Amino acid sequence: MIEIAPSILSADFAKLADQIEKVERAGARILHIDVMDGHFVPNITLGPLIVQSLRPHSGLRFDAHLMIENPERYIEDFARAGADHITVHWEATKHIHRLAQQIKAAGCTAGVAFNPTTPLDGLEFVVQELDFVLLMSVNPGFGGQKLIEAVLPKIGDLRRRLDAWGRRDCLIEVDGGIQAGNIAKVVEVGAEILVAGASVFGREDPVQAYRELCEAACGRSA
Repeated sequence: MIEIAPSILSADFAKLADQIEKVERAGARILHIDVMDGHFVPNITLGPLIVQSLRPHSGLRFDAHLMIENPERYIEDFARAGADHITVHWEATKHIHRLAQQIKAAGCTAGVAFNPTTPLDGLEFVVQELDFVLLMSVNPGFGGQKLIEAVLPKIGDLRRRLDAWGRRDCLIEVDGGIQAGNIAKVVEVGAEILVAGASVFGREDPVQAYRELCEAACGRSA
């Protein structure tokens, strides 16, 4: 099943609860929450307190994407705040296996993210601890970027690797530049969760935008 995960990075923060309610009403089941620290990426966004404040107002699965240095310091904070899934970057820690176990121990599902130019070498040593692998299709840090087409073969390569390792249940998430004009080819090469920020919340009607993405990805309405 293909999932579209709206990213609040592109939402109107003055109307955040309302915008989240709209995409939930449209059929979304996952909310992507981009966490940036101004060090790992050149931008600063939000932290556990925002997650905590949103949790009582949404039944969506909160997907916390930690684009931060030293993520091991904040796993429990995000789990307590209400995150359901936590993704950390391969490039941000020297101990990814231990960190995946830490996420699981905190009661969340675990994911690891790879920047566009980061190879997948070594993933086989941690894949049994993971529920998701996220491939960045832009350089992380800012919304509204154009999808890097060179990442498409990497998605297919990851799908083949996961199948070979007996992890067909480990989902592939793709984040960056997803829009109606390219989402079908991203799905075709193996993506199962598509993060969409500007193409949902950057539109005047997020409900219609979400449904158009679902139609483009799956050939049906949400």
